[in-house]
Amino acid sequence: MSSGAGGAAAGRGRYGRDEFRPEQAGEAERIDLGALAYDDLTLTRLRALGVGPGWRCLDIGAGTGTVSRRLLREAEVAGVLAVDRDVRFLAERPVPGLDVLEADVTAPDFAPGRFDLVHARFVLMHLPDPERMVSALAGLVAPGGVLVLSDAVDLTSDRTGAELSASDGGAAADTPYAAAMRAMWQGLRGSIGTDVSWVPSYPQLLRGAGLRGVGAEMYVPPLLRGSPISRFWADTWERSRASMVATGLIDGAGIDAAVRYLDSDACAALSAGMLTAWGRKPATPGAAPR
Repeated sequence: MSSGAGGAAAGRGRYGRDEFRPEQAGEAERIDLGALAYDDLTLTRLRALGVGPGWRCLDIGAGTGTVSRRLLREAEVAGVLAVDRDVRFLAERPVPGLDVLEADVTAPDFAPGRFDLVHARFVLMHLPDPERMVSALAGLVAPGGVLVLSDAVDLTSDRTGAELSASDGGAAADTPYAAAMRAMWQGLRGSIGTDVSWVPSYPQLLRGAGLRGVGAEMYVPPLLRGSPISRFWADTWERSRASMVATGLIDGAGIDAAVRYLDSDACAALSAGMLTAWGRKPATPGAAPR
C-alpha cells in the first residue's frame, strides 16, 4: 500500500496529505497490514514473469518498502529504486541495493530512467488520467521488461438491502460491511479522487501503451476474524471516517457496526479484490529475450 504517490481526480485533496497522512500514528502499521494480505501474491506473479537476478526494478508508491525488500532478498534482483511522495517509512528500513527517491510520479519531469520491471500497487487508482499514467509508466520499461499494475476492484453490490431482500424472498440483507465499503469508496472519491471503476480496463490500457503478452488475474483475500485484511479495512475506515460520513450513506454508528462485524464470526462478505495486470515491452531486435 502506498503512502501517497500522486494527485487526485474528482477530489481536490491528495492521498498522504488529506487522507492517510504518513505522520498519523499507526499509518505504517496500516500499510503493512495490507502488505501481509497481498505481498505473497505480488511476489509470486513477479517471479512468474521472470523477475530475478540482474533485473533493475522501479517500485512506484513503495509505501513501507515490503515489496522492494522482498525483490532484493527473494528474487535477488540487481537493485530497486523505491519511489514515493513521502519516503519516511522507506528511509527507516534501509537495505543494500535499495535506493529511495522522493518524487511525484504525476510530474511531467518524472524520468528516473529505464527499468526491467516497473511495478505499482494500489497507486494509480488514486491518480488522475489513468490512460496517461499507464502510457507514462510504460515509457519507463526497458525493451524486454515488464510493467505490472495492481489496484483494487470493488466487489460490493450496488443494490440496497431492500432490493437484495426483495430479490430473494428476504433471505439476504445488506451487511454493515457492504454499507461501509460503499461509503468509503464514495467518500474517498469525493475527498482525494480515488476511482476504482476503470481498474478492469488495465489490460486494454497496457495493450494501448504498446505492450505485448498482456495478462491479468484477480485475488480476493478472505475476510476472516483477526486477519490482516480485516484489520486493514477496520483501520482504513477509522482514518477515513469523516469523508465516509460526509457522503450521507453512513453515520458514525454505522461505521462502528461495520468494524464490529469484521471482527465477528458472523462476517460473510467479499473483500475488495486486487486486480493485477501486466504487459511486456517488445525486445530490441537481436537481443536475448527476458
